[in-house]
Amino acid sequence: MTVLGLVGSSCGGLDTRFRAELAAPAAGRGHRLAITLTPAAHRWLDAAGELDGLAALTDLPVRSVSRLPGEPRPHPDPAVFLFAPASANSVAKLALGIADNQALTVLGDVLGDPAATIVVGYQVQDTRFRHPAWRRHLDTLAEAGVRIRRLEYGEPWSDILDLLPGPTP
Repeated sequence: MTVLGLVGSSCGGLDTRFRAELAAPAAGRGHRLAITLTPAAHRWLDAAGELDGLAALTDLPVRSVSRLPGEPRPHPDPAVFLFAPASANSVAKLALGIADNQALTVLGDVLGDPAATIVVGYQVQDTRFRHPAWRRHLDTLAEAGVRIRRLEYGEPWSDILDLLPGPTP
């Protein structure tokens, strides 16, 4: 069974759509979920009562913090990652190589590795496209082989799952 590194950051809709439109459909397609959240996303999902529902979709712990020295690795190394929803802040940090939380560390460790597939579904306001660095961040990720798609407001997030390779037994 393919391990899917499912990574989420705090964006509008995370609290109601992450499990229903990303995690559950990915598990339904046969992916074994290794879920890692930014600290803010973990806080949002905890406040919304969503963490137990996420945990029920996987046999692996839902992570948001790094492990302590000597602790076993909680997730196997996925070859496929979906980072959605990805905030403008997290996209910029990933493009710049800033790994200041466990979610960005996981992604930063495989960015540019031809053996890894990374799909990023970002959610930003239209005004973000006026920022002079925004296009460069997206271009940097694309040049590293990342498959990128905007999560459009009002559209189902589950469409981004079509950019993932199919799971293997």
